[in-house]
Amino acid sequence: MRAATLRRALRWLAAGLMRLLRLCAAQVRGGTLLSKRGAVYYVPLWLPIALALLLASTAFWGDIAAAARQLAPGAGKVDLAEFFAPSVRHWSHEIAAWAAQSDTDPQLLATVMQIESCGHPTVVSGAGAQGLFQVMPFHFEAGERMLEPATNAARGSAYLKYCERLAGGVIGLTLACYNGGPSVIGKERGQWSAETRSYYRWGVGIYSDALADAASSDTMAAWLAAGGGRLCASAAAELRLPAPP
Repeated sequence: MRAATLRRALRWLAAGLMRLLRLCAAQVRGGTLLSKRGAVYYVPLWLPIALALLLASTAFWGDIAAAARQLAPGAGKVDLAEFFAPSVRHWSHEIAAWAAQSDTDPQLLATVMQIESCGHPTVVSGAGAQGLFQVMPFHFEAGERMLEPATNAARGSAYLKYCERLAGGVIGLTLACYNGGPSVIGKERGQWSAETRSYYRWGVGIYSDALADAASSDTMAAWLAAGGGRLCASAAAELRLPAPP
């Protein structure tokens, strides 16, 4: 994945530089934008400004930044909060990569995975939500393997980013949207379903404790006691991890 991202970034860079070189060559040949005073050539002030704006707007900078994040020392590693279930921490390396690819906080991705599946890669809900991030089938393209972890994470993180944009970056509303759909953002909290209100409470509490790098989380303990513990036991069995206490 890192090599492919780097190659894509270098292709964008090469294409941008070639456009710049062709423009410069054309101006030297035609001389329409160059003026000469003595032995010195001058260009209008707007030309370097326009070139700077062109380079600043090209998409390869985003690819270069993504490649730099993935190739930097320590890339592919993330220290998830200690209180996340072992079946979620099992995916730490993958969560780091998925977070970098989607420009998402890995602690937020871990929070969503914790509540949705507790790291169980093949769990399917009664409503049909699939896999690690419990993504509904209509988010996938035809032929995609919905339970394949990387595909599931890509679709789940894309929907999470969509909710984040709609919510103006407010984490609680982002999580509510992920659970209850975009329509919840324009409603009073009392109009949300009981499930979405619970999701909001669990998600905000767990994520806040993760950001604080807390060793334990009262919200996490309450979520486990409310039924999350059964989900985590199932996930541990699926991943062949020791049964959680």
